[in-house]
Amino acid sequence: MQRLGEPFGFAGDPAEGRRARRAVRELAAKVVAQDELLDDVELMAAEAIANAVLHGSGAITVAVETDGRRLRVEVSDEGPVQDDLHGRRRIDHGRGLTVIDALADEWGLDQSPRRTRLWFEVSQGDDPLEPPSRRTDSFPLR
Repeated sequence: MQRLGEPFGFAGDPAEGRRARRAVRELAAKVVAQDELLDDVELMAAEAIANAVLHGSGAITVAVETDGRRLRVEVSDEGPVQDDLHGRRRIDHGRGLTVIDALADEWGLDQSPRRTRLWFEVSQGDDPLEPPSRRTDSFPLR
């Protein structure tokens, strides 16, 4: 797969997470022409990034790639957060993975004590991913 831009990292700050989600959409828009699919990519990225912020530790890294037919987004962090102050394990209590499962063509979660990587892939059906067409026509001013 070919990277769309360089992978980027940020601390687990929610404001940085919002910027990362928008950056994923901007990168995906280079090859995805369908607004609805871009909305889905942005939503899945938001859920994956939120999971990393809430349940992960350390720096979060986001990468966007394509092979011309599929778009892949990976969100990695430095591993699951340790037990909370009361000794309870943190579990996924939101809808993030459910949303990703419903919208992605494929997805996976690789987790070890030192790294968590959540990835998802989408395609435009049988059509190859293509950049949005640039309109060259103009509209008359009235």
